[in-house]
Amino acid sequence: MIRVSNLKLPLDHSEQDLANLIMFTLKITSEQLVNTTIFRRGIDARKKRSIVLLYTMDVETTDDQMLLDKFSDNPSVKQAPDMTYQFVTQAVNDVGDRPVVIGFGPCGIFVGLILAQMGFRPIILDRGKEVRERTKDTFGFWRKKELNTESNVQFGEGGAGTFSDGKLSTQIKDRKHYCRKVLNEFVDAGAPEEILYVSKPHIGTFKLVTMVEKIRAKIIELGGEIRFSARVDDLAIEDGQITGLTLSDGEVIKSKHIALAIGHSARDTFQMISDKGVYLEAKPFSIGFRVEHKQSLIDEACFGKSAGHPILGSADYKLVHHCKNGRSVYSFCMCPGGVVVAATSEENRVVTNGMSQYSRNEMNANSAIVVGIDPSDFPGDPLAGVDLQRQLESAAFELGGSNYDAPAQLVGDFLKGRTSEKLGAVQPSFKPGIKLTDLTSLLPDYCNEALREALPAFNRKIHGFSMDDALLTGIETRTSSPICIKRDRDYQSLNTKGLYPAGEGAGYAGGIMSAAIDGIKVAEAMALSMNGETRD
Repeated sequence: MIRVSNLKLPLDHSEQDLANLIMFTLKITSEQLVNTTIFRRGIDARKKRSIVLLYTMDVETTDDQMLLDKFSDNPSVKQAPDMTYQFVTQAVNDVGDRPVVIGFGPCGIFVGLILAQMGFRPIILDRGKEVRERTKDTFGFWRKKELNTESNVQFGEGGAGTFSDGKLSTQIKDRKHYCRKVLNEFVDAGAPEEILYVSKPHIGTFKLVTMVEKIRAKIIELGGEIRFSARVDDLAIEDGQITGLTLSDGEVIKSKHIALAIGHSARDTFQMISDKGVYLEAKPFSIGFRVEHKQSLIDEACFGKSAGHPILGSADYKLVHHCKNGRSVYSFCMCPGGVVVAATSEENRVVTNGMSQYSRNEMNANSAIVVGIDPSDFPGDPLAGVDLQRQLESAAFELGGSNYDAPAQLVGDFLKGRTSEKLGAVQPSFKPGIKLTDLTSLLPDYCNEALREALPAFNRKIHGFSMDDALLTGIETRTSSPICIKRDRDYQSLNTKGLYPAGEGAGYAGGIMSAAIDGIKVAEAMALSMNGETRD
C-alpha cells in the first residue's frame, strides 16, 4: 500500500476528480489503480477566497513496489505503515489477582478494554452511575438545579468527555498508532466512519452515550466486570506495595495491580491518596471564563463566502496570546455550534464547561478563554491548586446569586471594567441560567490584566471576537488536573508499587484521545507486570 499526501482539491469536487489527481501524481492509468482509501482529509482555509481540501490517500496499485522505487525521493509518496494494533501479551492461567481499574472515563475505559482483550478479566469501578442514568441526573441539574454529587458532568460512565464536543484530535506523538486503535474501537461501537480520516474528528454527546454502552458490553463479554456507584474510599498499602482497596460500602477488593484513572475532579480521592502517602505534586492548570459568539460570526470570519458549505461544517478556532505580564491566554475546548454547561460536582459551587452534539447546529460557538497559572501562584501543599479551584468556584456561586446560576458579563463591559446590565445580540446558552454582573472580582488581577490584553489581540485574528455583545460566563477552572501523581517508566507510582496513575486526573493526558491512549499504555504495562514480563 502506498500513502500519497499533499493532494489538493477545491471544496466542490467529485470522487473522480480525486482519482484523477492520484493517477496524475503517480503517473499511472486507471487500469493500474486498484483501490483507494482516505487516510486524512484536512481543510486549508488560510485563503478564504480559495479554500481547498488536503487529502492523504492510501493507494493500492498493480505494482506498488515499482512506484515506491520510482518516487523514492518524493516525501509525498511513501510506504503506508501497518497500523494494526499488536497486543503486547496475553494472560496466562495463573495470573493471580484480577487487575482493578478505578474510573470509567476515556482512560479507564481503554485500560479495561485492552486488559479484557488480553484475557485479564479486569474489575472496573466507577463512583457514578451508568451513562443513561447519569445523563438523566445531569440534565436534571441543568433544568431543576438538583445536583447529585456522585452523578453529574464529572462523575459517571464515560467521564467528563461524555458531556463535551467529543473531540478526538491530539498532538501527542503516536509512533505505535494507538490513536488508530482508539478510533477503530469507536467506529466499531457506532461512531461515524469519518472520524478515521477527518483532520479534526468529533462525536458529540448523544453519540458518545450509545458508544460507551457498546464498549461496556464488549468488556463484559470478554470477562470483565463493571460496577457503578462504587466509590473507592481507601487504598491498602503494605511496605510500598498496593494490596487492595475499600469501597464506600465497606467491601474490600484485593489486588496488587490497580489503575487509578479517576479524572481531574475527584478531589476527595486526591485527598485520600495524599493521606495514604502516595507521591504527588502540584502542577500548572488554567482559569478563566467561557466566551460565546454567534456561530455565524465565527463561520464568516474563518471561511468567508464559503461559510455554510456542508463539507466545512461549523468553524472552530484555536487562539493563543503571550501577554506583557508574562502570562499566556489561550482558547480551550472550543465547541462549535454548542452550549455552555454547568459542570460542578460539588454543592454550592459554579463551574462552566462546553458541549456540542455531532451536528454542531446550535446558535452559538463557545470556548474557554483561560490564563495559565503555576504552582508558584498557589504555594502550599500539593493540593493547594484544589483549594484555589474551590475558592474560585464558591465565589462564582455567590456572584451568580447562590442558586447555581452563573455570573456573566458582556465582553465590551469586561474590557471597560463596568457591570453588565442587559444582554446584546448573543443570547446565553448556559443552564440553569445566568446573572449579569462584573466578573472582575472572580479572578486575580494578573488574570484580568492578561484577558483584557488578549481579547483585542484575538479580535485581530477573528474579526468580531472582542465585540461588545460577546458574552463571558464564569468560571472555568477544570481545564486540567491540578495535581500530577508521579509515576516511573513502568507506569507505576514512584513510591507505591502496583498502583498505576493514569489519564487526565493523574496529570498525563488532556482530552478524550490522549486519555484513551494513556489508558492503552497503562493496560500494557499492567499486563506485562502481571505476566512477569518486561517491555522490549
